[in-house]
Amino acid sequence: MPPAARSLLAALALGAVAACGFQPLALWPLALLGMAGLLALIADAPSSRAAAWRGWAWGVGHFTVGNTWIAVAFTYQAKMPAWLGGLAVFGLALYLALFPALAALAARALALRTRRAFALAFAGCWIVSEWLRGWVCTGFPWNPFAAVALGPFDRPGLAAVLPWLGTYALSGLAVVLAAGWWLAFARRRRDAVAAVLLALPVALFLLPGRAPAPPPAGPVRFTLVQPDIEQSAIDDPSRFEEQFRKTAALSAPQRPGSRRLVLWPESGVPDYLRDGYPYAFYTYATFAADPALARWRLARAIGPDSLLLTGTADLVLDGGRVAGVRNVVTALDGQARIVGSYSKAHLVPYGEYLPLRPLLEPLGIARLVPGEIDFLPGPGPRTLDLGALGKAGVQICYEIVFSGEVVDRDHRPDYLFNPTNDGWFGPWGPPQHLAQARLRAIEEGLPILRATTNGISAVIDADGVVRQFVPRHAAARIDGTIPPPHTPTPFARFGNRLALCWAAVLLALSLVANRRRSG
Repeated sequence: MPPAARSLLAALALGAVAACGFQPLALWPLALLGMAGLLALIADAPSSRAAAWRGWAWGVGHFTVGNTWIAVAFTYQAKMPAWLGGLAVFGLALYLALFPALAALAARALALRTRRAFALAFAGCWIVSEWLRGWVCTGFPWNPFAAVALGPFDRPGLAAVLPWLGTYALSGLAVVLAAGWWLAFARRRRDAVAAVLLALPVALFLLPGRAPAPPPAGPVRFTLVQPDIEQSAIDDPSRFEEQFRKTAALSAPQRPGSRRLVLWPESGVPDYLRDGYPYAFYTYATFAADPALARWRLARAIGPDSLLLTGTADLVLDGGRVAGVRNVVTALDGQARIVGSYSKAHLVPYGEYLPLRPLLEPLGIARLVPGEIDFLPGPGPRTLDLGALGKAGVQICYEIVFSGEVVDRDHRPDYLFNPTNDGWFGPWGPPQHLAQARLRAIEEGLPILRATTNGISAVIDADGVVRQFVPRHAAARIDGTIPPPHTPTPFARFGNRLALCWAAVLLALSLVANRRRSG
């Protein structure tokens, strides 16, 4: 086999190994090993072009393994064959791999003379490449390399530095630590420097050793519900009544007269709750043509002193014609009044809408969510003022993975609510999704409450510690008080400008290190 082909196969394998650092395996040493191998391959490439190809091959292996959960979604719809899910995962990996290739190409283009300078430059370029992955073509920032730095549920681990870095810069720091292993092996001698380069990443990834103390109780009481509704049944109208009764039974007030917030997941209510829609659309809901009755039924389920935040859908009308639908969280009080709502802004392409529909639909390509009407995006982060129940920021499902885009910075909330339906995504998707919610909690300094259809639901404090959770495939509720927020973190003030500044620092340090050697 030609050397170039061997290098590409090695890069492919190393990318797959690095993906084992993500949940649910969380084998962070393999993540660092895979990244160290990538550094070695691109540094030794005969040209910038060869380095880019090696970075691309690494990305193909990395994103194919890390995103295998996407294939599971294709088993829950009938319009396309399940085997297409595997092709979708691989096709997405071919695209996402362009970003590691870009980082490799940019780092090699700087023509640095030392491994140390190259490692710093590549880490800076990696930060920029992940930032680009977060918004180019609507963005898909799933599984940033920073996620391997999270500790177990009871401690943030190295991710505790997120308030001063942001997720993308923490990814760069993890690359620097992986580079320490590469530099140690590249020295080819055993000395104190090599020992430090090998031991420092281990020490940092194992810190802190003690779980932080529980935060003081906040003033807002809540009930978070996970009804354990299987994805295969969630859109079956014959099961709607059974599902409602199950969710309502888990939501009953335990102390009459006590004010609380009740949190239901995305897809929590199949009814259209607003008046004025065409009659035919109400007939698919639990109660035909009566949104008022649906609202009153929800109010009775939570009790007169409670307020419900639940996932549902709103239609968008244009001259009496239905022009689209919005994935929303509706706030409903105990008197059956809608007191606020939030519309999902970051929609999932091919999930909630079909890009290039006139071209793809004749080919038999359909979106994964049932229905023929595409979802429309909302305006972006919004804070709902719930009075005595605090100020709630809402991020629906996939939106929580977008670093720097989850909070209305002009109206900072007291907490974030992240309703989601992770039932599509098998055993790998939900723990990865939860890990990314923890990253948002730490960098923004805000607690996050996640209500899911069948797991993993959780209460995450502002340090990223999971204080309470319900595992997958369990029907349960969590009662408590919402943990308090921190004062706004540096990241909360500056967003991803902070991460890009760290990228600039690393690139500047690489040039300094290069000049010192060449001088």
